[in-house]
Amino acid sequence: MEHVSFNMNWLESEIYIAASATLYFGLLTLMTVRVVLKRKPIGVSLAWLFLMFAVPLAGMIGYFIFGELNLGAKRSKQRKLHSNTFLTWIQEQAVACKQSKELISENAHAMQSFVESYTNMPMVKGNQHTLLTTTDDILLELTKEIKNAKKHCYLMFYICNQGGLVDQLLTELKLAASRGVDCRLLLDSVGSHDFFKSKLPVQLRKSGVKVVEALPVGAFRLLFQRQDLRLHRKLVCIDDHFAYTGSMNLVDPAYFNVDKGVGEWVDLMVRCEGPIVQHMQGLFLWDWSLETEEDLCLPQANKTLFCIAGDENSQLIPSGPEFGKVGIHQVLLTAIYEAKYSLVLTTPYFVPDESLLTALQVAAMRGVDVKIILPAKNDSVMVKYASRAFFEDLLKANVEIHQFYGGLLHSKSIVIDEKIALIGTVNLDLRSFWLNFEMTMLIDNPRFAGELLTAQMHYTLASNQLTLEKWQKRPFFKRLLEGFLYLFSPLL
Repeated sequence: MEHVSFNMNWLESEIYIAASATLYFGLLTLMTVRVVLKRKPIGVSLAWLFLMFAVPLAGMIGYFIFGELNLGAKRSKQRKLHSNTFLTWIQEQAVACKQSKELISENAHAMQSFVESYTNMPMVKGNQHTLLTTTDDILLELTKEIKNAKKHCYLMFYICNQGGLVDQLLTELKLAASRGVDCRLLLDSVGSHDFFKSKLPVQLRKSGVKVVEALPVGAFRLLFQRQDLRLHRKLVCIDDHFAYTGSMNLVDPAYFNVDKGVGEWVDLMVRCEGPIVQHMQGLFLWDWSLETEEDLCLPQANKTLFCIAGDENSQLIPSGPEFGKVGIHQVLLTAIYEAKYSLVLTTPYFVPDESLLTALQVAAMRGVDVKIILPAKNDSVMVKYASRAFFEDLLKANVEIHQFYGGLLHSKSIVIDEKIALIGTVNLDLRSFWLNFEMTMLIDNPRFAGELLTAQMHYTLASNQLTLEKWQKRPFFKRLLEGFLYLFSPLL
């Protein structure tokens, strides 16, 4: 009996091994076929396949959770329900102050046409843009405008962190709601995790502020929607007169991430007045409707609302999974290729794909003065080293790389030929291009572009410029780490 039992155990063990191997290789084959059939960018597909074969279980689970775009049933339903309404509104309302082609700068023609073709958002005239370059000034101005609000205060941010001047702003928001102003606060679930765990949401709601958690995460939700699609937009609309966007979250840098060792975050915002405010307000209400399932009530223009405020052209560029696959990535490529003699970029997270890297190299090689300004210290170690894997190729093409030592440079801006400005929430990485819900302003005005360029040049004063000779002398282990993390750059 013992002999039979031994044989049975041995046989059962063989069957178990064979079944496990069949299941393992079957799952791996199915996941490989799925990745191939999805036809993602080649670098992204290869990175996922590398991860699946290197660490199969973790790779397959990771792909299941993060590998494919899935907005979730609620957002997908709302998008289908209201997309025609939103499109009709753009075509009928948002064109009231559309700028004619001949009055748009030649440098901006290609970008303007592309944006209008995939979002239907036109470039509009009659705007006034004011650049705000210090975080204290930004928070104090927002607080003042909320205090004076008569109709509504709409705020949308990735991060809300209490402390310092933010507390004062939130107090004014509660007071505004208590006097009948329609106050809405839309915050990303992941970015504002600590905020939603605090007592502040309850206090704000008791005062009449409508607080909504965008794209909530959770273990159960893994089955129904992708968890790393984030609402990364920063937008404030006060009544029908002012709107703000840029790189700054609802945080006071003196109280935010002070233990990270990277210094205070340095940001830019732009205050917008004129017809462009209608578009920005419409984008907020679109996002609000997607998240809350409320009816989409878009702002209608008349003689007293969204009227002419200046002589500047601007175009709102919303981007994200709901606006198609190409979006802001193509806009940035177009901006680089349109540059004739100068191109200055600032970003905290720089992990370009091959097409963006090549565009920057080609621009520098054809004589464009290309400057990239990045923070010397980064709050993401993986991004820090993955980013540095691109430096040598850029330096060899005569691209200037400036490392900013005045804090974590968080502003996201581009100035083309000192005439055209792009400012908003988009980082130069694949997450911003393909996954996040983002927004950018294309401003066609030499005066504003000059102001933004001046701010960028001030960043260089607190920066060290890298040289190819010095960069090539970095230690071998850093080169190895950069090369390893470069393999995962499409997934960062």
